[in-house]
Amino acid sequence: MLTIHDLPTVNAILNATSGLLLICGYAFIRRRNIDAHKVCMLGAVFASALFLTSYGIYHAHAGATKFAGTGWVRPLYFAILISHSALAALIVPMVLVTLFRALKGDFQRHRAIARWTLPIWLYVSVTGVLIYLMLYHLFPSR
Repeated sequence: MLTIHDLPTVNAILNATSGLLLICGYAFIRRRNIDAHKVCMLGAVFASALFLTSYGIYHAHAGATKFAGTGWVRPLYFAILISHSALAALIVPMVLVTLFRALKGDFQRHRAIARWTLPIWLYVSVTGVLIYLMLYHLFPSR
């Protein structure tokens, strides 16, 4: 049974899953395998939605987690965290617009925004995992 303390690990797994599905989805669309692209991208949306739910539940119960790192790694962590947080807020509406354009069959406009959505979403997924590693494994609170 999962506890509230397991959710950061679950969140990192969901972020990593989303990132891997994004990469696979991109590779499939480059090969013109539209069906596989669609499955991967819908999977990435699902993994990200599960992440947002789990993240909200965790922070509603556990509050904020303080970063324990010191020295040169501290400003690096906060630079990653700030860019991650700002882009995470931006990516949600971008993903929704990109998804709805694809589902409506408006592929020209879908491609136009997807060119921006993919790298930002991938950055948010990867930095989410990096933040988890820094908080809970590389520089854990004592």
